[in-house]
Amino acid sequence: MHRAIAMVETSTVTSGMLAADLILKTAAVAVLEAKVVCPGKYIILFTGELSAVKASHDAACRAYAPHIVDSFLLGNPHEKIFDAMLGAVPVDEMKALGIVETYSAASAVRAADTAAKTALVELIELRLAVGMCGKSYLLFTGSVAAAEAAVERVKQELKESAMLLDCAVIANPDKDLAKSIF
Repeated sequence: MHRAIAMVETSTVTSGMLAADLILKTAAVAVLEAKVVCPGKYIILFTGELSAVKASHDAACRAYAPHIVDSFLLGNPHEKIFDAMLGAVPVDEMKALGIVETYSAASAVRAADTAAKTALVELIELRLAVGMCGKSYLLFTGSVAAAEAAVERVKQELKESAMLLDCAVIANPDKDLAKSIF
């Protein structure tokens, strides 16, 4: 059984550390990652049973609402998200390349979950707001139809939050481009 995950992304380091402390004190959750990201934002990624994660997520979002850039709660996250965050996904054959770029780390994780659950695509990399002025991106591969379906669904998913910066599908990426990704 997958454990729930959530992320709270704040506009300041101070509010992020305060939120992390509140998250841990609110319910029995474990912080997977809490760190400063560009440009001086703070992300807290945490896991646990769904009810505990929801309680901690909601408490932090209420307490630090003016400083929340973005957040998410996934009750049943796709198992490949974590490998993609580590950039540890070997791909035997690059098919079509899906690219999704977002304004926040939280929206990139939501995009990865949506893409992986929408179509038969392999998540390659999920880069979270480091060295990108706070933006994040997701790379995945699959058939052209699968990659296009995943991108379209991500567009729908992120439309309301206005956190989608850009997205595209390269139907047949040049082999040198594919090599540069790995």
